[in-house]
Amino acid sequence: MTTLTVVPEDFSGLQLAPGFLLSMEVYDAPELSTDVRIDTHGDITLPMIGSIHVAGQTMTEAAAAIETRLKDGKILNNPQVNLNVSQYAGSNVSVLGEVHNPGRIELLAPHSLEDIIALAGGETQLAGNAIEIRHPEGVNPQKEMVHYSRSSDDMTLVDTKVRPGDTVTVRRAGVVYVLGGVNRPGGYIMQEGGELNLTQALSLAYGTTINAAVGSMRLIRKMPDGQVQETALAYRDIEKGKIPPPRLQAEDLIYVPISKTKTVLTSGLFASTSQAALYVYH
Repeated sequence: MTTLTVVPEDFSGLQLAPGFLLSMEVYDAPELSTDVRIDTHGDITLPMIGSIHVAGQTMTEAAAAIETRLKDGKILNNPQVNLNVSQYAGSNVSVLGEVHNPGRIELLAPHSLEDIIALAGGETQLAGNAIEIRHPEGVNPQKEMVHYSRSSDDMTLVDTKVRPGDTVTVRRAGVVYVLGGVNRPGGYIMQEGGELNLTQALSLAYGTTINAAVGSMRLIRKMPDGQVQETALAYRDIEKGKIPPPRLQAEDLIYVPISKTKTVLTSGLFASTSQAALYVYH
């Protein structure tokens, strides 16, 4: 897999990091000009000055810190320092989940979440509206959840910054399964807000078959504690408008038995979802 390197859009905002090799030029003092590498603690060590912490600073801020040390140490009266990066030490950003090209992207400076997803090939059709960003140790909070909309007016992905060392995971949208006596059994992706009710789910499955025992239709739901809750659905009353169709949750399973067949065990139904085809509706 090829690793992409993302250079900063604005070098003035580039933050120095351990491993960077800096080229320092001091005006009218060539004996002080040198190349120096930022050590693992984020420090550089310069002749006559000693150790200076520069990690996390921009080149302008680091140059100003060096000038201050030269002046305070009475080494130069009016020091003018120019810094350049001779060698970068980028950190990887891992992009996982529902993107077309998951993997690592070498990042030298913060970029928008929108850019990072684009560099990973964009989202797949199964992507939901939640993205997890996990930061390196020492950064608080360590985990950040980003919820967004695909509306052109939503600037969440543009405004959210991803930094070197982060791990980005694009979560899959919730899935509702419709199995048994329907014309297109399978899983249906709950895109965007994830709103889907029983009637809509059956419609996406192209309706029930002729031999479907709709009077025995069941909603099977996994509860937070791991238990399975099975609820009989009064589909005839729902169909006649006497009661509203229940709103479904991610991982719900609607089972429509077929007439004259034995009852299928709930455990067997959930096992069958791993082979169910997934459909995206628009």
